Amino acid sequence: TVQVARHPKRPLLMDYISLMVKDFRELHGDRCFGDDRAMVTGFGHIGRNRVMLIGQNKGRAMKEKVACNFGCPNPEGYRKALLKMKLAEKFRLPVVTLIDTPGAYPGVGAEERGQAQAIAVNLMEMARLTVPVVCIVIGEGGSGGALGIGVGDRLAMLEFAYYSVISPEGCAGILWRDGSQAPAAAEALRLTSKELKQLGLVDAVIPEPLGGAHRNIHDTVFSVEQYVTRTLTELSRLSTDVLLERRYERLRKIGSVDAGVLEARTAASRDRIKAAVGAAKRQSDVMPAEV
Repeated sequence: TVQVARHPKRPLLMDYISLMVKDFRELHGDRCFGDDRAMVTGFGHIGRNRVMLIGQNKGRAMKEKVACNFGCPNPEGYRKALLKMKLAEKFRLPVVTLIDTPGAYPGVGAEERGQAQAIAVNLMEMARLTVPVVCIVIGEGGSGGALGIGVGDRLAMLEFAYYSVISPEGCAGILWRDGSQAPAAAEALRLTSKELKQLGLVDAVIPEPLGGAHRNIHDTVFSVEQYVTRTLTELSRLSTDVLLERRYERLRKIGSVDAGVLEARTAASRDRIKAAVGAAKRQSDVMPAEV
């Protein structure tokens, strides 16, 4: 799943904008520091719905990847996103976010400009926006970088996207000090759309073509458009008070399970980790010793 989510031909944010969003008008800058190209914001139409679209842009060609920081937003990107969300709230427009990032940029400059604070403020403000907010993970959902635009009334994932607190490589490096154990780490993290749906962290899984979204970009974009249209129609019927109450209830349920379910999940996770550790140990035992 992780490799499919990172496939070089997988549709990116700008593909969705060109195929799904009509009359898109991009908005730039955070009015504080600068314009982060890793975060794209703007007005547009999805179906019959006027929306504020916010998404993370990885870039396709190398120059574009560098300009977009490989999809890792800086603090100004998250402040830019929040500014546009507030603008959408002012004009009573729903917010749609498309998440695709390895994570927020962890550089010195980003930390000096308040990376953690920018993400934290977004979490708080998105939880109390008075307009519908629909979030979709279209590729990589990396940690706080994804959370910074991932709080809303609905959270959906494409079938082969992933959403995790840490990358499998990072997890393997911490637990086993061996990046080659990334597949075992990915299994232990339970980061797939199907597993997250079972855990109640994700509200819906949007199907992809056989083999992944890159096999048929148009069908994938159409499925996302249908989900957005259907969900916005449902949410638009709710009053502001009911919308906020249900969003609050949804967020409060995250991580809340009854004792029996928790015990079963803990035991299953413990077994998976033991199996992964055992496999790693057996592999290290058969490796030839260094001369």
